[in-house]
Amino acid sequence: MKSTLPPKKSAPDPASIHHRLNVKAFAQNKQMPAILRNEILEALSYYPELKETEIDFVLSENIKRSVMLAQPKLSTLLRGAGQRGYVIKISRYFKVPGERTKIETLPADILVGWLGHELGHIMDYLHRSTWGLARFGVGYLVSRKYFRKAERVADTYAIQHGLGNKIVATKNYILDHAQLPARYKAKIRRLYLSPEEIMELIDAAD
Repeated sequence: MKSTLPPKKSAPDPASIHHRLNVKAFAQNKQMPAILRNEILEALSYYPELKETEIDFVLSENIKRSVMLAQPKLSTLLRGAGQRGYVIKISRYFKVPGERTKIETLPADILVGWLGHELGHIMDYLHRSTWGLARFGVGYLVSRKYFRKAERVADTYAIQHGLGNKIVATKNYILDHAQLPARYKAKIRRLYLSPEEIMELIDAAD
């Protein structure tokens, strides 16, 4: 099973492009909780290709081993790639041993980086057939190598869309969090790109 990296392209210049956009325009075909509306719209504004894509952002009490999770909607799975809908599940709490922090209280840049990564997964899904998505799901669950490659693809999309610094901030927030167990941080280092690797991708995209 292969997870293909997106084609290399020049990253958008946030100063000249992103900050001129009206982020409210990106609410089209989107459902989102009011408490995260600003962060969600900001993340979406980096992905103009997703402006008309149906995406539901849903707070969840039951995400296992993740803070956010992007998936195609099962009810739209048999549609063509351009007609599918997607859901991004967002944990109601950021959990560390002995403590639960409401997700909306995390720093805005951290949330935008996290959301931008999940939107990178959706960009990846848009280029897959129904059968390709099924194979992706199996590979993601059973192969550590495939899992890591899929996460690299999502980060690469986010970086190419101008979210590199926010992705780095999100990774550092996790790895520098004093209350997260060392075992969890080791898992993050093992399966996800490091801040240093992300900086290399940012440099390569320039």
